[in-house]
Amino acid sequence: MRANLQWLVILTVIALAAQGLTQVLPPYFGQLLILACINAILAVSLNLVNGLSGQFSLGQAGFMAVGAYTAASLNVFGLGFLHGTPLGDQAALLLSLLAAAIASGFVGYLVGLPTLRLRGDYLAIVTLGFGEIIRVIILNIQAVGGARGFISIPNSTSAFLVVFLLSAFVLLTHRFVMASQGRALLAIRENEIAAEAMGVDTTTYKVGAFVVSSAVAGVAGGLFAHYLSYINPSSFDFMKSVEIVIMVVLGGMGSVSGAILAAFILTFLPEALRPLQDWTHVDLRMVIYSFLLIVMMLVRPQGMLGRREIWELFKPRSPQ
Repeated sequence: MRANLQWLVILTVIALAAQGLTQVLPPYFGQLLILACINAILAVSLNLVNGLSGQFSLGQAGFMAVGAYTAASLNVFGLGFLHGTPLGDQAALLLSLLAAAIASGFVGYLVGLPTLRLRGDYLAIVTLGFGEIIRVIILNIQAVGGARGFISIPNSTSAFLVVFLLSAFVLLTHRFVMASQGRALLAIRENEIAAEAMGVDTTTYKVGAFVVSSAVAGVAGGLFAHYLSYINPSSFDFMKSVEIVIMVVLGGMGSVSGAILAAFILTFLPEALRPLQDWTHVDLRMVIYSFLLIVMMLVRPQGMLGRREIWELFKPRSPQ
């Protein structure tokens, strides 16, 4: 209990520092920081499936969409009586995020139970198909705006909440990896047949990881919706799933801190290249962006950190 209270204090201090930083920074950079943190939450969620359990999912944007629309719908249509005060707005947001996690986790269970018996490319194709099915279904629901998008969502996401949740997810993921359940997932990643031969219920562990990953992606979707106050089905298309996969691969499959680092880099890099567009009058940002990714995969295919974490780089090496 004492250790948990210490971590709660540490996470609160980090979140307060982030909130203060957004108050000092220009609004443009503050917005980039919050969007980078939301992308980092998505990268951490997908890393649980693609990095730690060795599966390959391409449907993370679909679960993000379920969370975004669930949270927005509940807050707008069901929790309006809580609006009007800062405390009420935050209570409505937290309840909406909880509903988003439950809905996305349930959809993840429905998708993962039949599909996680597949492996490799087959799993990627199926999850990609489910992600697109979710997007098309939302596109045809007029109650949440359909193709026009969902408007008038309360703008209640703060830097404090986003950074607090990101830090909490990182801490919980790290503790999960150190626990026996995490070791079972790592065993499945290394050799699924050997893990099953040693008594690991591979299907249960893979479905469990997929459900948790989907739930966290749903929370990220809810934060996204309540920050921009507008969501559209095109925000959760196939390219969004690819973007999240790139973050995980670039950071290092299995490295939580690497996924976060890559999320920040890939969020800020296109904007850092914007002055080049003003100078050349040609939008070369995506060309340079793609070229840097190709070079990275050729020079260091295991990602920036591989399977290591940032804090492991500073540990003294044991004498040989």
